[in-house]
Amino acid sequence: MSKILIIDDDQLICQALAKKFKRMGHETDCTFTLKQGLDFSFSNEFDIVFLDVNLPDGNGLDAIDAIKDHPYAPEIIIMTGDSDPDGVELAMKSRAWDYILKSSSQKEFEFSLTRALEYRQQKQSRPNGKSLKRDFIVGESRQIKICLEKVAKASNNDTPILVTGETGVGKELFAKAIHENSKRRASSFIVVDCAALPEHIVERILFGHSKGAFTGADSDKVGLIKLADGGTLFLDEVGELPLSIQKKFLRVLQEKRIRSVGSRNEISSDFRLVSATHRDVSKMIGKGRFREDFYFRIASIKIEIPLLRNRKSDIPLLVNYHMDRKKEIRNEFPHELSREFLTQLHGYDWPGNVRELFNTIDFACSDAYNGSILFQKHLPDYIRTFNIKNKIKKFSKIRPKPDSGELKKGILPLKDHIENTKFEYIQNLLSATNNDIKESCRLSGLSRGHLYRLLQQYKLT
Repeated sequence: MSKILIIDDDQLICQALAKKFKRMGHETDCTFTLKQGLDFSFSNEFDIVFLDVNLPDGNGLDAIDAIKDHPYAPEIIIMTGDSDPDGVELAMKSRAWDYILKSSSQKEFEFSLTRALEYRQQKQSRPNGKSLKRDFIVGESRQIKICLEKVAKASNNDTPILVTGETGVGKELFAKAIHENSKRRASSFIVVDCAALPEHIVERILFGHSKGAFTGADSDKVGLIKLADGGTLFLDEVGELPLSIQKKFLRVLQEKRIRSVGSRNEISSDFRLVSATHRDVSKMIGKGRFREDFYFRIASIKIEIPLLRNRKSDIPLLVNYHMDRKKEIRNEFPHELSREFLTQLHGYDWPGNVRELFNTIDFACSDAYNGSILFQKHLPDYIRTFNIKNKIKKFSKIRPKPDSGELKKGILPLKDHIENTKFEYIQNLLSATNNDIKESCRLSGLSRGHLYRLLQQYKLT
């Protein structure tokens, strides 16, 4: 017997589905608000959650990651009375099992439930595979776990992969992880920075050249594609690759054979291709700046690296990782972090992502000099200004009119609000109990194990 949770404010739909599922032999519970549903899902172990989109106290789509963060991680089936294409895309990116209109027949609900349970049983019955080597990839958020799951699967084959994400998210780290976990890990990982390749010699760098192919070619030169033979070729910022080279690359990818500049003969190169870009390739294709056929060749598998502002629960882990490396590798003076310092880091949006976070820590440590504790005063002025402005907006007594079009400004996504609230709650709880774990558990209702997990997540001692 499986356990099912229905989160929907329409009590008639809840009753109808609960009756249907109970006849199928499943234990079913219903909640009518998002808060009730989250509380119930966190305190119980469910196999399937049927989640409504439009709930009285929030959007169900924003709660998918929170529900998926449960150690038991139920499968989520979204149900809605609206046909919102954007909602479908968000649900699928968040790894929801299905997206069903409430107007669908009960047979469709039954079919989706049955298939989700079959998938869950298959997933749980699979033996645990080898542990994933994830050097320098730090984080335990739901978004990072999804990416690492894709890395693990992609490492078992040679299918071309496109890694996307803003500058500073760590695309090369994930590309390297794919290589290090593949059967090619003993061979070379060749990095090609396409943005730094001079256009007039890019072909020679990639394909190599023969002696006498041009003035100054005094000897044969092996190209980077050949150097990747047996290993992985990583095309960083592939969006900068000239169209003429994209065309020549098509045959290389298909035949795994190349002809160097000035040569009549072809040579083979058995490489696995991983590409990365921060650009929107679909827009580039529409403007004629990227070949569509080349895109389909390099993007059989796509992995999108999450933005730091969308996984702020990983900030304490990233900060402590970087501080440890500074002490270990650079032998720098160790610093402790004040709670106010961490709170400021959580409040900022990090447009430069992980790279900007690490640079900020370096700045703060330098500013603190031989002080033992990092305070918010040690942060760059622009971060403190950003957070103060947000605070003023949040607590301003001047409220916009509901129809002014400004109501949405300054409102955090639900998942960010939940994460910030959890972080502040644990801080206040420790302060109120003078760090007494037993008293903290009594006041909060948290189990000792759950509280310790939260303390570890936020690096609070």
